[in-house]
Amino acid sequence: MTKKIVFLDRESLDAKVREFSFPHEYVEYDSTWTPDEIVERLKGAEIALINKVPMRADTLKQLPDLKLIAVAATGTDVVDKAAAKDLGITVVNIRNYAFNTVPEHVIGLIFALRRAIVPYANSVRRGDWAKSTQFCYFDYPIHDIAGSTLGIVGYGALGKSIGKRAEALGMKVIAYDVFPQDGLVDFDTILTQSDVITLHAPLTPETRNMIGREQLAKMKPHALLINTARGGLVDEEALAEALQNGTIGGAGFDVVMTEPPKNGNILCELDLPNLIVTPHVAWASKEAMQILADQLVDNVEAFVAGKPQNVVSDTTA
Repeated sequence: MTKKIVFLDRESLDAKVREFSFPHEYVEYDSTWTPDEIVERLKGAEIALINKVPMRADTLKQLPDLKLIAVAATGTDVVDKAAAKDLGITVVNIRNYAFNTVPEHVIGLIFALRRAIVPYANSVRRGDWAKSTQFCYFDYPIHDIAGSTLGIVGYGALGKSIGKRAEALGMKVIAYDVFPQDGLVDFDTILTQSDVITLHAPLTPETRNMIGREQLAKMKPHALLINTARGGLVDEEALAEALQNGTIGGAGFDVVMTEPPKNGNILCELDLPNLIVTPHVAWASKEAMQILADQLVDNVEAFVAGKPQNVVSDTTA
């Protein structure tokens, strides 16, 4: 029996999606945003491929043929998983594909911020070097990475991979996770002892705004905050204040609360030498995206074969 597969936001994945191994009809759209578009495009479809398309209860109730939502990402907060479960819709996600790309992005942000690479490069472009009375100048503080302490919040596969890279650079690594593991420290120790904190936690009601004014105030004045996980983990207004008044030393963010920030975002609009914001691309090396695309097809084929894999529970973020 031919199954209808619809990819609702194909332009979010810059990789080849190989042919499915079972009889199928495949349709793809570059982007899909409104509930009406979602319902219209998924009429008669058994399988929806999405990345960031919101699949809420009211939408799912209008799709009686839908049996599988295959998310082309690890995070599944765009899907109302409780509603999907009630309607008999399986939700699957992508796992363990960003083992190089996210850690490398994190390390890149640490280098850029600790060594003030971006503000110095911009300064040269403005002509400041040509005006200098000496062969160099020290407008922005530079700190070594070796000998500093990295605090990792969320010590899963990504956190451990980042930790190994950090140790190779001479950093001391401490880690916190809600799941017990040997050698972990408490969250307060991360805040007070780290020179750099990197976040790798899912976005849940418990983790939303886990970094706010109180937590920022506990950090070292020169400390950096790196977030390549979810924008909602950090109170963005509080972070903006902390960066402007010198509560912390800097921040490198690949995520913000609402993406894309069509109605503006305080972090995207700040012009500060100690802030770097990238457009949710930490995951997006060419190599990682191809691994993701291959696993996406694997997940669909496993479901159709009656052996679903990477199934997400209704309590998973």
